[in-house]
Amino acid sequence: MTELATCLWFTTEAEEAARFYCAAIPGAAMGEVIRIPPGGPGPEGAPMLVQFSLGGATLLAMNGNPQPGFTGSVSLAVTCADQAELDRVWDALLDGGAPQACGWLKDRYGVAWQVVPAALPALMSSGTASQRARVMAALMTMVKIDAAALEAAFHAS
Repeated sequence: MTELATCLWFTTEAEEAARFYCAAIPGAAMGEVIRIPPGGPGPEGAPMLVQFSLGGATLLAMNGNPQPGFTGSVSLAVTCADQAELDRVWDALLDGGAPQACGWLKDRYGVAWQVVPAALPALMSSGTASQRARVMAALMTMVKIDAAALEAAFHAS
């Protein structure tokens, strides 16, 4: 069976970042850390490729990017069961990073994340056009998402 994994390319922070993400996301797990062999492209024994999983998705973190940096054109999305989980994940990923808007943040490594409540897709796709517009208007005012405020906007008359 073919398997798909997202690979994040770091300069030297692959293992550190993978451990940071695993601590931030519920149910995450570290996998194998493949180290640079003798004669390899970097210091012998340094992490080269790190396997880990977040929410059941396989990810790889690799060291060796000669031009460090991530853009917001690719992001990792975390769907949280409730506001408490959203708050915890948001705060953990934001440590050393920068908030953006509408549930987006950049973490300390420059990776873009969307931290959203599980109810958001239903609020954006069900109900009337007016309800969906109120949810969108409320969302556009938020940095970290407030799930109760989105629900209130949906149910407002």
